Amino acid sequence: MALRNIRLSNDEMLRKKSKPVTGITQSTLTLLDDMAETLYSQNGLGLAAPQVGVLRRIVVVDVGEGIVELINPELVEAEGTQNCYEGCLSIPDVSGLVERPLRVKIKALNRNGEEFFAEGADIAAIAFCHELDHLDGILYTDKATVIKNNEELEREEQENEARRKIMQARRERRQANGGGNRQ
Repeated sequence: MALRNIRLSNDEMLRKKSKPVTGITQSTLTLLDDMAETLYSQNGLGLAAPQVGVLRRIVVVDVGEGIVELINPELVEAEGTQNCYEGCLSIPDVSGLVERPLRVKIKALNRNGEEFFAEGADIAAIAFCHELDHLDGILYTDKATVIKNNEELEREEQENEARRKIMQARRERRQANGGGNRQ
């Protein structure tokens, strides 16, 4: 296994459509292993082959439930919607607010060439859709309604947490005072 270099957003390879894998070869298996190692070294949730310079329809995802390897993945079902900030190893230091399905079902081949289905909800649905977009030359920034730098997002999250704590303290005080509206 080897770490692969991650292509950054200004690399035109990220804008090209990936070709299907026509046969599982040793180079396919090596790529899967290298992509997983690269993903983990960068603390990412997913990685698509174009991000490491290979225009093949291969994706790896791990949202904390173990690695999922997808060869020639196809989105076959999607339901619901969710809006969430997402980032990308190819676009460091920023995140964008993107609408994605709440639940998805993906048809793909595994490393043995066997067809299987992967299902994901919440963050897994986001990760699957994000990585499948890479295979078609689409970056999340193409779909984002808002893009913020990660420092700004972190500051907003800290401010929101402080507001939540204040509101919780006020609720507790009202309950202790018999439910009145006193501050």
